[in-house]
Amino acid sequence: MMGIYAYDGLVPVVDPEAYVHPEATLVGDVIIGAGCYVGPGAVLRGDFGRIEMRPGSNFQETCVAHAFPGKDVLVEEEGHVGHGAVLHGCRIGRNAMVGMNAVVMDEAVLGENVILGAMSFVRAGMEIPAGHMALGSPAKVIRALSEEEIAWKRAGTGVYRQLAFEAGRKMVPSEPLAAPEPDRRRAEAPRYDPLVLERRRFSGQP
Repeated sequence: MMGIYAYDGLVPVVDPEAYVHPEATLVGDVIIGAGCYVGPGAVLRGDFGRIEMRPGSNFQETCVAHAFPGKDVLVEEEGHVGHGAVLHGCRIGRNAMVGMNAVVMDEAVLGENVILGAMSFVRAGMEIPAGHMALGSPAKVIRALSEEEIAWKRAGTGVYRQLAFEAGRKMVPSEPLAAPEPDRRRAEAPRYDPLVLERRRFSGQP
């Protein structure tokens, strides 16, 4: 796999049931759990501190994770990090979502089931309480989330869990066509089936 680099003897760890795109970059003390998805162009740089993705979390295209010396980045189970986000020495709680192009700074904590809006800036040391939405630059807690909103977020992350299982066989290098084929079918997101994912329990078994 391209883009995997040991640093000072620390070799990144990728669970066999995770999917890391070949054009992502993992450096040093990086641990990727089962059922995780890491998209192309993402950089997880574990040279100053540990970067850990727990099972079922995702780290989408062009995201960056790094840490202030002696600090770690942790994305807990079912954490969801949107395209272009930057995490620096922070903790993303279980089933929390970091919106696209958001920045979360050192020692900040997003609690369980938090939704952080796109392009938000979470200052160092800020804590966003569980079950709330935060927006803005600097980010401010706006309101509590409904159960429906939390369920919607969990389902969205489930699509990425499904993608982690499917991408290894569906995403293959290829040459471009000169023109679309007749009756070309359209791309479709994976069919999220929580029962199938629960039965697999990240074991690869149907």
